[in-house]
Amino acid sequence: MTQENVKVLIIGSGPAGYTAAIYASRAGLKPVLYTGGEPGGQLTTTNDVENFPGYPDGVNGPQMMTDLQKQAERFETDVRFGLVTSVDFSGYPHKVIVDEKHEITAEAVIISTGASAKYLGLESEKRLLNVGVSACAVCDGFFYRGKEVAVVGGGDTAAEEATYLANICPKVYLLVRRDEMRASKIMQQRVLNTPNIEVLWNTSTDEVLGKDEVEGMRVVDTVTGEKREIPISGFFVAIGHKPNTDIFKDYLEMDESGYLIVEPGTSKTKVEGVFVTGDAADRVYRQAVTAAGTGCMGALDAERFLAAKEFESVEQ
Repeated sequence: MTQENVKVLIIGSGPAGYTAAIYASRAGLKPVLYTGGEPGGQLTTTNDVENFPGYPDGVNGPQMMTDLQKQAERFETDVRFGLVTSVDFSGYPHKVIVDEKHEITAEAVIISTGASAKYLGLESEKRLLNVGVSACAVCDGFFYRGKEVAVVGGGDTAAEEATYLANICPKVYLLVRRDEMRASKIMQQRVLNTPNIEVLWNTSTDEVLGKDEVEGMRVVDTVTGEKREIPISGFFVAIGHKPNTDIFKDYLEMDESGYLIVEPGTSKTKVEGVFVTGDAADRVYRQAVTAAGTGCMGALDAERFLAAKEFESVEQ
């Protein structure tokens, strides 16, 4: 196994990782960034990004990630394609294994591994992703203004997505598998008190309909087995996200869903020299712009940590 020592290692390459790289490299920390299994993160599966500041005409998701990568590389970030397969944060400096064959020791580690949206697993859902199927109403709802849409899910996220869409769409169907919602009482009340949201209880999705874009959905009554087709233009899946954090479970604190826990108002974890940015720790906002903001925080926290470490060694 090959070995290498680096000052700052960034794991992940979405808006959080690349922003951390831009700040860390400008601070002279010579960061090494590994892109992970999905270079560019969730935005590489998004056609149009229209809510990120600085792009008045919108931008293609993959193009935006390419722009961020080029900006990081301009300041001499070492961007590498590879997947971090295991970590050891039990000592210092920290050890990280890449592709099970390369060991890196790092003085500071910035985790930007993000989260992945959960989908239903339908072939039609996958085929129509980004042409009517979405996992983010805040990101994509604008494209369906004035159109009828559906949201799948029974938790707080689904309730929030449905009420958000109800402000811009004339009709929102909320598909709930059971005869009750898992959402908090206040969110349930918001849904039930919104006249243009129709809750379809005991309902699951049999198929998303449409050839080149979403034209409707075929739903099935989970009690009677009866199927019916409903015309819609947008199909929003809101059954949760899974943070890409499994490799850190032995060393870092996380909540029941796997989101890493940081010290409030910072990117710091309980392990010195390990910082978390973006959707790996954010279960609330999950936006590119908030991820970029925490990427900045991660780099600044890492820079201050390393400066304090250097001062300590000089003092000793």
